[in-house]
Amino acid sequence: MQKKRWRTVVIVRKVLTFAIAAIAIVALLYVHVVFPASEVTKLPDKLPTQHESSYQKLSRERSWTQEHAPPHLAKAPLTARKSDAASRNGSLDKLWKPPPNRDYVPCVALSPIYTSPPESRGYLLVHTNGGLNQMRAGICDMVAVARIINATLVIPELDKRSLWQDSSNFSDVFDEDHFISSLENDVKVVKKLPKELASATKAVKHFRSWSGVDYYEEEIARLWDEYQIIRAAKSDSRLANNNLPPDIQKLRCRACYQALRFAPKIEAMGKMLVDRMRSYGPYIALHLRFEKDMLAFSGCTHDLSAEEAEELKTIRENTTWWKVKEIDPVEQRTKGYCPLTPREVGVFLSALGFPSNTPIYIAAGEIYGGDSRMSDLLSRYPLLMNKEKLASVEELEPFINHSSQLAALDYIVSVESDIFIPSYSGNMARAVEGHRRFLGHRKTISPDRRTLVRIFDKIDQGRMKEGKNLSNRIIEIHRRRQGSPRKRKGPIAGTKGTDRFRSEEAFYVNPLPDCLCQKVSSYTNNSHSIRQFR
Repeated sequence: MQKKRWRTVVIVRKVLTFAIAAIAIVALLYVHVVFPASEVTKLPDKLPTQHESSYQKLSRERSWTQEHAPPHLAKAPLTARKSDAASRNGSLDKLWKPPPNRDYVPCVALSPIYTSPPESRGYLLVHTNGGLNQMRAGICDMVAVARIINATLVIPELDKRSLWQDSSNFSDVFDEDHFISSLENDVKVVKKLPKELASATKAVKHFRSWSGVDYYEEEIARLWDEYQIIRAAKSDSRLANNNLPPDIQKLRCRACYQALRFAPKIEAMGKMLVDRMRSYGPYIALHLRFEKDMLAFSGCTHDLSAEEAEELKTIRENTTWWKVKEIDPVEQRTKGYCPLTPREVGVFLSALGFPSNTPIYIAAGEIYGGDSRMSDLLSRYPLLMNKEKLASVEELEPFINHSSQLAALDYIVSVESDIFIPSYSGNMARAVEGHRRFLGHRKTISPDRRTLVRIFDKIDQGRMKEGKNLSNRIIEIHRRRQGSPRKRKGPIAGTKGTDRFRSEEAFYVNPLPDCLCQKVSSYTNNSHSIRQFR
């Protein structure tokens, strides 16, 4: 009997031990299954490379860009679908509606008197200067100059010494073969100088700013008598905006809007970013020019701390090629010479009537002040997107550390946007506006900064509140600032010399009337409708 009891105790103990073990296993499984993986810190499979580390550092500095996952998903987010439904509302339809283009279309075809490129007298070398859009305008002007002086244009050299320190060559940014073939009826373009001329003496010349045909035909073309190669030390603003032969003006537009296409890898990436933005519905491209270099150059310090203002002043003083060192930031802002701050942009967009679920693409570099500077705009418009948000690190990797290529991506997304809004009228803003005008006067809202800063100051001082009255006022101010057709503005009355040319609206900001014609319907005697250009 006693042995029997002992066996029973042993069996019970084994059963209890087994049960305890089973409970422990179930508990462990429960912890791993129920709690999400994000709660568990996971070490990376491999250490990041130096390039990956720098990119991750950039991402942390601009962590507002990481609020949303990249939208290369099967469906747009719920907010976007709601935005699509809301856009059927009459007031929203009006917001997104482009301005009437009055039947203006591109007209850049060769005229009957335009001939094939005349016999080349020599080679024109070009050293471009500035950022992407400054270089683009300069390249197009040099195409026209090559035509005027009967030169063979050597593929221009991009600026590698400026503030951006970009090592990209022409073929890294632009489609070189397309550029050459597109201009074959205008100018002969070659990739390199012939070997026999590699060591030939060159006439290095700083072409005079805003010069007309006479200057190039007489003073510059005269250099062919002694040299086979002329080198343009700079390319920006070397050609007048107005009073040039019609065929030269049309050539500038063909060069800018047809020949100077971005490299295939940039075009493909740009299209992908546009498609991903469109997955959210109609979108605004906001050129938010609030980077450190811009603020240092312009002397604009509104809404910045004393430490930040001092940092910008030091940068300006230490940048030798910036001539103006002492700047009154209050005067700059009062005159409308400062970019709108991210907070001011938020007030502006709200007053125009854009709802909080409006998708916005931020075309910009690193915003000075990072998260704290973007917080107000982000609270109003959570769907703030940019390159880093729309694409993965791997997709962007070929473009990182190449500022011109990254700027080209922003340019593409901005040109293709439903609405483009620049916070400042810099080189990119002007180039995008001009391109959108050429493509049919797509909607571009240009903030009246001089008027807006007075309104923003009243809001800050408590003398004005956001609401219907403010909205009506801002809408009225910008009713005629939405990119509708108009002729390019001439010089400001009373200005002379260089100031006169400087005050003109730049050719590439508005190619009307030179490169845009208005269609009008007329009828022949047999009543068949035809189109002609005015």
